[in-house]
Amino acid sequence: MSNFKISLLLLIFFVGVSCKNDKKPKTEVADIQTLSDEALLDTVQKQTLKYFWDYAEPNSGMARERYHPDGEYPKDDAHVVTTGGSGFGLMAIVAGMEREWIERDSAVARLDKIADFLDNAPRFHGVWSHWLNGETGEIQAFSEKDNGGDLVETSFLAQGFLVVREYLKNGNEEEKAIAAKYDELWKGIEWEWYTNNKDGLYWHWSPDYQWEMDFMIEGYNECLITYVMAASSPDHAIEPDVYHKGWARGGDIVTDKEAYGLPLILKHNTRGNKGGPLFWAHYSYLGLNPTGLEDQYANYWDLNVNHSLINYNYCVENPEGFETYSKDSWGLTASYTRNENDGIGYTAHSPDDDKGVVAPTAAVSSIPYTPEESLRAIRYFYEEQKELLWGPAGFYDAFSLEGEDWAAKRYLAIDQGPQVVMIENYRTGLIWDLFMQAPEVQEGLDKLGFNVSD
Repeated sequence: MSNFKISLLLLIFFVGVSCKNDKKPKTEVADIQTLSDEALLDTVQKQTLKYFWDYAEPNSGMARERYHPDGEYPKDDAHVVTTGGSGFGLMAIVAGMEREWIERDSAVARLDKIADFLDNAPRFHGVWSHWLNGETGEIQAFSEKDNGGDLVETSFLAQGFLVVREYLKNGNEEEKAIAAKYDELWKGIEWEWYTNNKDGLYWHWSPDYQWEMDFMIEGYNECLITYVMAASSPDHAIEPDVYHKGWARGGDIVTDKEAYGLPLILKHNTRGNKGGPLFWAHYSYLGLNPTGLEDQYANYWDLNVNHSLINYNYCVENPEGFETYSKDSWGLTASYTRNENDGIGYTAHSPDDDKGVVAPTAAVSSIPYTPEESLRAIRYFYEEQKELLWGPAGFYDAFSLEGEDWAAKRYLAIDQGPQVVMIENYRTGLIWDLFMQAPEVQEGLDKLGFNVSD
């Protein structure tokens, strides 16, 4: 073969390789550019909303505790609905109404159905249980002695009541009537009774076991909203000492510890000093706006920003060397987890309980606090891990890339709800604005010594 032919073949080969290598990145870039940040957030928020709209328990309209797309549930589990997760769902539906992803008449009818179901469900001094059977309305015990009132789950639910009330109260006659239903449900919660005549709120009470669970709610964890709601009640409010002596432990809630140069600010109820699971930065703040919110113990915006960044920096540092973590793949919180032989369990992942498992809700729901880091993670989950992670109700609950790629292809209400709501708060502040405009909330915060600045 002549040198000319060899040169020509080599030229054709390299041109072909060059074209192939040039063409592939262009295709990938084109795929990435099809979704702007706004379009990406639209996609994630709208798909995740389906958990509470398309896959809600049909009889009650409430949020299922869990949704398994494959239809495989433990016995009776498909009909278990969650009160706290339904509170998150109420706020998610309001976001969907505002964005016109749900027809308003249909959403109003669903909200009416939920209010009627809750009005007929058992209550314990105005407090709902953690779980209910969506078909029968009966209590589904969370554990043997946890078969009565759950004050924390009820506070998550009541947060949603106020958001719905504020959203519908100036609507048409039907909407005003539904707003009034949620107002009555809210006002009937006997918060002060759950002090058990002590300086603190107690999580559980059961007519069968009374106060045997004996769990005073002390900070810091996900339960700040419980004390805020209890202080805001028009007819059943707690005294300020219950907050200061109970939740704040007489001032001992404050810490000078820090991680990655970031002050922890409050003592997290964990073993170490790198913060608890990230849902602590989400559940209380779906309605309660931490922007400019402070009291004698903390600036709550700084608290949540630092908590989120510490969690992010831990994953970037990756002291255990897990394949799952990077600057694009982060977020440790309570979620499904990977057990031996790729089985599925549940645990509260955090830097102190690290199993190499990322839950997308952690980074997604932290977007108001860490917009750059969260958007990068959302894009990675959607574009780089879409085949593994994307399902009928948004991102699956958790995943790991250790060895064989693994995902818990299931959903939990308490993980899907914060994604819809916190994305909305990041984009428009809608849910924050609705909750914070409630007069009782303003009075309750003032009673506890909070200041709110712009």
